[in-house]
Amino acid sequence: MALSGWVCVVTGASRGIGKGIALQLSEAGATVYITGRQMKTLEQTAAEVNERGGLCLPVICDSTKDDDIKELFERIKREQNGRLDILVNNAFGGVHAIFDNMETKFWEYEPSVWDDVNNSGLRGHYFCCVYAARIMVPQGKGLIVTISSIGGLRYLFNVPYGVGKAACDRMAVDTAVELKSLGVASVSLWPGAVQTELVNEHVIEKEKPPGFDDNFKEVYNKGETIELSGKCIVELAKDKNLMKLTGKVLLTCDLARRYKLRDVDGRDIFDLKSLKFLLTQSPSTSWLSVITPSFIRVPSFVFGLASSKF
Repeated sequence: MALSGWVCVVTGASRGIGKGIALQLSEAGATVYITGRQMKTLEQTAAEVNERGGLCLPVICDSTKDDDIKELFERIKREQNGRLDILVNNAFGGVHAIFDNMETKFWEYEPSVWDDVNNSGLRGHYFCCVYAARIMVPQGKGLIVTISSIGGLRYLFNVPYGVGKAACDRMAVDTAVELKSLGVASVSLWPGAVQTELVNEHVIEKEKPPGFDDNFKEVYNKGETIELSGKCIVELAKDKNLMKLTGKVLLTCDLARRYKLRDVDGRDIFDLKSLKFLLTQSPSTSWLSVITPSFIRVPSFVFGLASSKF
């Protein structure tokens, strides 16, 4: 119960990664406010939390609605005597828009797909950061985690997705600049391929999902459970050197190595920075993966160089 007495918010926790994070935070002893647009699915998550002995408070909050976000944090401030320890920005409303347009170019689908992908998954995150910081800064401590992905580094799914994830990373880094001296940490967290309910439905269970090649599907077959990100966040919150990590883009595979974690089902974590895996992502280099040891990893700075605009 390392987080006993802590107060946390996880947005978009009805299912998927958000649900997994809520389960792990509550299992560590925290009081967790979970948000979503439908009380029925939120209550299902809360029931699972309660079965594990945790405390979970479901709140209807549409992350595209400014008033909903404001009321959420005002409620937390009232009910928790002005305390908030962790905010996890996870809400994302663009999954169906992505799967529905997997083989379509950006000029061929409606420009409103941008809003589907980024209104809750970027704009809403920023609003949550503002209101969370107004609670965390006066108390002199706190952790803001924004769930992002490797789509912020390379093309993935579609144009609105990649732009949104790159902006999430930038937001985490830039908010950290202004928060660091005040004791509040802000990081971006990249899970690997995660076996969410929708991924299982649209990718894993289909023989040849539209827009996905065989390598991509294989990555998801080896993917993380929805709870690994939560395990990483719990360890991150406990880390006495947390402020040395603020302003960073962190990968779950790196945090699993740092904290010696396995997934909740006992599996080792699939390493996105494994040179063997990266070689398989290009037809011209895939043959080299056969003779490349799996323990060789690509340093983080190489990822940055690969995405350089200059």
